[in-house]
Parts: sequence; structure tokens; C-alpha cells
Amino acid sequence: MATFNFKQFSVEQDRTAMKIGTDGVLLGAWSPIPKNCYSVLDIGTGTGIIALMIAQRSTAEQIDALEIDENAYEQATKNFENSPWDDRLFCFHAGLDELIDEPEDEYDLIISNPPFYTENYKTEDEQRDLARFEDAMPFEILIEAADLLLSENGIFSAIIPFKEEEHFLTLAKEYELFPIKITRVKGTPTSEIKRSLLAFQRIESNEIEIDELIIETERHVYTAEYIALTKEFYLKM
Repeated sequence: MATFNFKQFSVEQDRTAMKIGTDGVLLGAWSPIPKNCYSVLDIGTGTGIIALMIAQRSTAEQIDALEIDENAYEQATKNFENSPWDDRLFCFHAGLDELIDEPEDEYDLIISNPPFYTENYKTEDEQRDLARFEDAMPFEILIEAADLLLSENGIFSAIIPFKEEEHFLTLAKEYELFPIKITRVKGTPTSEIKRSLLAFQRIESNEIEIDELIIETERHVYTAEYIALTKEFYLKM
């Protein structure tokens, strides 16, 4: 499906290796948004889906997106231009290392669905590999960037494989980024936990909100929690 239609916007995805998936939509719908959120940075934006969702959910005036792949960058830019919030959305064609080398802005919300595949195999599709493999954006660099670019009262949110959660939390703590909310995601009630949605801030919290989200009870029968989370976006929710 080249065009994915949501309630308030559409996303073209014919030119990007990474199509719209549950991970991006989950993160865009789930992420806490700080009070008085002025500026947002979406790292590794792909089609631009998460930046668009945050534009819908917030009043942030500056929503920057970063994308290293040229085709994805051009696609995200077009998706931004075709959205109701094109005056607030901007895509940079750059890698995260370039942003770290010359930081210009602080952001109240930094959000990322980072490329993660730590398995040591590559496919024949280089573009997909770049989008998928962690060597395109190691967690250390992502967390270092969040520490460098996050405003004093800002929030950093990410979705990662559950098996990487402990490692990611340890790395974040080294940069004095502390979890405030953790949601572990399962496909069905009987399946294992696949993903962790994580939100961090600079101040250590005594109370971390930890819960679990199940997406469906059986094929295409979605849970009330998943519907509540995504109904502002999906057409058929």
C-alpha cells in the first residue's frame, strides 16, 4: 500500500524502505508530551509518521525530523508539505552525528523509533538494511544525542526491542536520563513481550509508571487499551 490514510493526514510510503508499522504508530500515540512543549525532534523519521502524529497531538511550533536516507527524506518532506501542519514540520537530510557535532537547538520532546536489528545478517536491499540495522544508529549515539539536545524539563521517548530494555536503561542512566514511564508491548495475551516503550527525563523520579499493553486478543480483534491509544489516528478504530 503506497498511501496510508489516517484520520487527519495521509502518508506516502512508496519510496522508503521502512513502511509504516505498529511500532511507529504506538510510539507516536503513546509518548508523553511535556507541558508547554515548544520544540520536538524526531530522530530517524522515515515516512515522517511520528512527527505527523506529534503535530496532531500537540501545539509544538517547531517539529524537526532527521533522516539520513535520501529517498525517505524526500518522502517525509512531501508528507509534511501535504499535511495540515506543514508550517510546523521540517525535515533535515542528515545523520545524527552531524547534529551532535553542531548542536543548535534544544528540544522539549525528543522521540525515536530507532533502527534496531542486532542480528549479524544483511539483506540484498541496502536501503532496508540502513533503515533496519542498529549499526545505522547505535543506542549509545541516540542516548548521547538526547542528553545533548534535550531541554531541562524535556522528555525523551523511544521504542526498542524488549530484550534491549535493560541495556538501554543502563545507558540512559549513565547520561543521567531517568525513566518516568515504561510500557511493555505484547501482540496477544499469550505471546511474549516484544517491545518496550520508554520515556525519560533529566530528574530522577520516585514513581515510574510501568504497565503492559496487549494489542489484540485474536487476529484483528483489538484490545480496548490499544483502541483507546490509537483511535485518534486509525480510520477504522
